[in-house]
Amino acid sequence: MATKPTRLAIFAATSGHSGVDRIVQNLTRQFDVWGLGVDLLHVRKHGPTVDGVGLSQARVIDLGTAHVATALPALVKYLRRERPVALLCDKDRVNRTAIVARHIARVPTQLGVRLGTAVSVNLAERGSFERFVQRLSMRHLYPLADRIIVPATAVKQDLQEFSGLPAAQIEVIRSPILTPTLHTLATQPVPHPWLAAGEPPVIMGLGELSYRKQFETLLQAFALVRRQRPCRLMILGRGRRRDTLLKLAHTLNIEQDMQLPGFQTNPYAYLSRARIFVLSSLWEGLPVALIEALGLQVPVVATDCPGGSAEVLTDTRCGTLVPRQDHQAMASAIHHWLDARPNPQALAATLAPYQVEQSAAAYLRALGIQISEQISGQRAPLTDALHRNPLA
Repeated sequence: MATKPTRLAIFAATSGHSGVDRIVQNLTRQFDVWGLGVDLLHVRKHGPTVDGVGLSQARVIDLGTAHVATALPALVKYLRRERPVALLCDKDRVNRTAIVARHIARVPTQLGVRLGTAVSVNLAERGSFERFVQRLSMRHLYPLADRIIVPATAVKQDLQEFSGLPAAQIEVIRSPILTPTLHTLATQPVPHPWLAAGEPPVIMGLGELSYRKQFETLLQAFALVRRQRPCRLMILGRGRRRDTLLKLAHTLNIEQDMQLPGFQTNPYAYLSRARIFVLSSLWEGLPVALIEALGLQVPVVATDCPGGSAEVLTDTRCGTLVPRQDHQAMASAIHHWLDARPNPQALAATLAPYQVEQSAAAYLRALGIQISEQISGQRAPLTDALHRNPLA
């Protein structure tokens, strides 16, 4: 074993409880198993955490700035001091900062920039000038990265149309979502009476209580279902629209059967005991929670929104796609899955691309790092099998 691990840096100024956080944690955990050190770069203590994950090679490094916009000097200093073999970034503002930082630092670090959602939809509510600036920056800055990574073909097509970037510069890599840890966490007890055996079935939503997630549609659909049969609704997450959702629940007269327990450090123990998972979003990238639900054999109802939902849910034996903001169609699909279960063979075929080992190996290849077949199959530690791609 090498005394000093090859190091990879990940820069993602996230909330700490998002889908991106879970993706980064899963990558970090797998890289650690293979002996690759990971530096998780934070601004203002924002970014993925490794607390409680039990990693031996990972480090959290605070860049000491309050915002991504002011992190440029610190990131340049980090790159010159540590010279990581590769830097992986997520979200546009972070991506732009990293591209400029590597150019200034003049280090051989491979740079991969990732976008997880459909850009055009994400910017639809922004002003025309802001959209123009972002399109211009993507068109001229992103080609300076070594790889542009997206989680779904739909996201790639949207990015091409929005920015004019050629298809050859954008690589689709399915996210590392399904891990052994997911199933371990799912079996832990849940201190909530609604999820006990013999209680009415629970319909579950998961994510930030935001406009994009459009939980209002889910509440309206649940109200229709609740009129016809006993069931309950639980939405895990926190956000600015909590009060709005509580007021709507009161208006719909479902407040006795709807709860918002807030953010949960282990949502999988809740999710695995739900009868149905519902994704009601207006747009997504690759819907992490949807794949996690299927991985726990929970059927899903999802909006056919811009992003990757339709790419995941190609087999109707696993779940149902419904139009956005159509609470009647959503209610009908919920009714169906309250009486049905997903097909095991269909689930296995749907979930195969999202296994952590397969995805993590693809990320390393995209970042110019080659690994042996034994390593990508997680049969041996990552030692001399890890090396820089001479063609990168």
